[in-house]
Amino acid sequence: MPRFFVNTVEGDYAAVTGEDARHIAKSLRMKVGEPVILCDGRGTDYHCALTSIREDQVELSVLSSEPSRGEPALEAVLYQAVPKSDKMELIVQKAVELGVSKIVPVLTERCISRPDFKAAQKKRERYQKIALEAAKQCGRGKIPQVEDMLPFSKAVELAVNHGQTILFYERGGAKLADLVSPQTRQISFFVGSEGGFSQEEAQFAEQKGVLLATLGSRILRCETAPLCALSILMHIVGEL
Repeated sequence: MPRFFVNTVEGDYAAVTGEDARHIAKSLRMKVGEPVILCDGRGTDYHCALTSIREDQVELSVLSSEPSRGEPALEAVLYQAVPKSDKMELIVQKAVELGVSKIVPVLTERCISRPDFKAAQKKRERYQKIALEAAKQCGRGKIPQVEDMLPFSKAVELAVNHGQTILFYERGGAKLADLVSPQTRQISFFVGSEGGFSQEEAQFAEQKGVLLATLGSRILRCETAPLCALSILMHIVGEL
């Protein structure tokens, strides 16, 4: 069933405007009476029926509402070291599908790609659009935010102030099953770029209270590691 995010749903009436309205009218060629799901972006789904279709605005009647089934109980924040090429686009898309709550690009010592602020901001806008489309496709109840790029030290300090934090380190660490329980409801985790994390960065993170973890004996690509980690986390807490 087509699914769209809206800012507000008031009573028994809802409206979709702009690009989404044009998509309903022109691309999907939907008809009055057909069902649509609207989501308020705060975890509630509204089952609606189309009552009026124009190219610039679509009106709907609200039939019922329920908590979004696709929104996980675990709040998982990914701190991803900036990879080269278009790997970040894949990471954002798949992480949203797997249930990530937020993605923070991080500039580390071994990042090959080192965009300046202007370039990073332009990429962020692209990543946010990808997150929106992925959230629509997979039935999320919230649109995960892609934040501004942060230097490693500042990202670590931000993460540890919001609860349990893990850094995946290629030189070893504890297994996720030993760090996370089925009752865990909030976690932040760091994944490196192509070169991983330096020993100094790992030591700095440990000194700040970050736990070092491993994803096994094989070295995973930077676009594979966050998706593997997120899948394991969601499995542990019963979301996969």
